[in-house]
Amino acid sequence: MKQIEQQILTTLEQRKAQSLFRSLRTKENLVDFCSNDYLGFSKRILLNSEINDFPSGATGSRLLAGNTQFIEDLEQEIADFHGAEAGLIFNSGYDANVGLLACIPQKNDVLLTDELIHASMIDGARLSYATRYKFRHNDIEDLEKKLQIENNAQHTTPNSFVALESVYSMDGDKAHLLEISNLCEKYGANLIVDEAHATGVFGKNGKGLVNELGLEKKVFARVVTFGKALGCHGAIVLGSNGLRDYLINFARSFIYTTAAPQHTHESVRQAYQLLTSPDFSNERLHQLIRFFKKQALQISGLELIESSSAIQCIIISGNERCRLVASELQKNGLDIRPIVSPTVPKGKERLRICLHAFNTEEEILKIFEVLKELP
Repeated sequence: MKQIEQQILTTLEQRKAQSLFRSLRTKENLVDFCSNDYLGFSKRILLNSEINDFPSGATGSRLLAGNTQFIEDLEQEIADFHGAEAGLIFNSGYDANVGLLACIPQKNDVLLTDELIHASMIDGARLSYATRYKFRHNDIEDLEKKLQIENNAQHTTPNSFVALESVYSMDGDKAHLLEISNLCEKYGANLIVDEAHATGVFGKNGKGLVNELGLEKKVFARVVTFGKALGCHGAIVLGSNGLRDYLINFARSFIYTTAAPQHTHESVRQAYQLLTSPDFSNERLHQLIRFFKKQALQISGLELIESSSAIQCIIISGNERCRLVASELQKNGLDIRPIVSPTVPKGKERLRICLHAFNTEEEILKIFEVLKELP
């Protein structure tokens, strides 16, 4: 066996011993408390009757053979819906965050990121030539302290950026967007917001938390992901026409990849038709969120992370214990997955429970019935 192959196997065995080993699972017939399909749109968007009208692939990047008038019209429709000047579609939320953060902040710029931002934002920041600092999660004082330092050194810092998630993917809590937006305005920083887990859940017709707070004009760039509440695939970066043109020229994750096939964009178009329909409502989802939190409060000693989003987390400290509890829930027909360190801090391992408009009160009650029976 080659040395590198032995190193790979040794590293994997170490991960298993530390209860860190990841493996793929196929879908099982369990109650869905795991997916990000918060509104159930993935079950409502049906392309079977129309898919034969589209080619199977885009046959090239958007800059070569993969661009169509349909995509450009869709980008503008989505931008108009979210109150932005323009938008550029990427193949995934990961591609959008990596492309945006890698190419916008330049050498000598400063990028300030919340310590709990998504891995895609972290990877984009690492690829940037900007100097990056982390601020403590949702800590306004810590952020302002760092902005003050950079403001005092403005002669060496042409631009500063603050990047965060409006709803955090592993905790489900909201960013303090109003306060952070005010700080950015005060110190001349550019705010970048990932709306992945807020789209469809917050704001008028699910336009997101930026919309709910009326901050559309104060945000430099927004990333809206189609693979969560919209039940599709892909993402769009929203901002100015200048930003769109800049990304087309410099975002490598956009330039050097084959465009998504037409039927992917058609599913996105249908998702936005559902959001804009007169009968759209996400109130059922919010009713279930309130019901879940009420039930959780009735169990003594249960540590619940504060959240009003579709992501509800119960702390189960320790990787092995967290996996064990998740396994018991799965044996009882509930698809709930453990989130363990190092994805989350050691001691803050948790059950990440995603609520959906199609879940029932009875299914939620079963979660707590199983937890109460565990030793």
